[in-house]
Amino acid sequence: MRPIRWGILGAAKFAQEHMGPAIHAARGAELVAIATSSAPKAAAFQAFAPQLVVHDSYDALLADPAIDAVYVPLPNHLHVEWSLRALAAGKHVLCEKPMTLQTAEFDQLIAARDRSGKLAAEAYMIVHHPQFIRARELVQEGAIGDLVHVDATFTYFNDDAANVRNKPEAGGGGLRDIGVYTFGAARFVTGQEPDDIPYAKLRLDNDVDVFAQVAANFPGFTYAATVSMRAFPRQEITFHGEKGVLTLSCPFNANVFGAALLSLENEAQSVTSERWPGVNQYVLQVENFCQSVQTGTAYPCPLEFSRGTQQMMDMVFAAGGRPA
Repeated sequence: MRPIRWGILGAAKFAQEHMGPAIHAARGAELVAIATSSAPKAAAFQAFAPQLVVHDSYDALLADPAIDAVYVPLPNHLHVEWSLRALAAGKHVLCEKPMTLQTAEFDQLIAARDRSGKLAAEAYMIVHHPQFIRARELVQEGAIGDLVHVDATFTYFNDDAANVRNKPEAGGGGLRDIGVYTFGAARFVTGQEPDDIPYAKLRLDNDVDVFAQVAANFPGFTYAATVSMRAFPRQEITFHGEKGVLTLSCPFNANVFGAALLSLENEAQSVTSERWPGVNQYVLQVENFCQSVQTGTAYPCPLEFSRGTQQMMDMVFAAGGRPA
């Protein structure tokens, strides 16, 4: 079976350090092109993919018939536009999160996906990692009894005004950058959607949220999250049940922030741990994407799932007095 041939729109640092190498390494994938007008940035990609073709514009890459799929790591406010353009050009699309800035924009993407017959998805890599697949199995099979509460934390420090995450015109802010993980992780593991957001406190800097505390009610449990890009790096998610506690101590940047570790404590006061030291969730994401394109199997993170996370995001912004 011929590999899926990939092109990258832009030469973002994240694409250079993580997704470019992942596409290059993934089974069933071949990284063949990048669109950038910067020779030094192109050279950084060619260092690990020497045969890479360099296009000087995004449109030129989309017009290249040798490319089957496009990865979009552009600033947040450009995601919808270039995902739609790529679908219209007959390419499959994997776009960085948040794929949209408002829930309604997902409806455009879903309609465009269906018209094109191509696969389009948000690059939400954590659902491809075995630690989250295992967490979902444990919670839904009752390993911790009835779920009572979920607590999620994701923080890092970035006060660089020139960084795109601190630019309101580019769709910046901590919630859009990393809040998607704290929200989507709870939804993925439990299979539930929030009923309401009774509390959301946002702290702004330069008109972007830099600290957020969120409380939500789900049908079967309560939820709390802390999200910040003005705090010392920390990440953890805990599922607290009537008969046990399940903790993921490095849930979002596995093997980058720290080791992927799942701990389960039960009524007998015993603790069991599972680790995945050699797993690259970015590679798994690309491989699952390619397999879905090649075989028609269901993709683990369809647009409909990502739409649900954006809907929760919109609810949080509204509860915090800041409509999306």
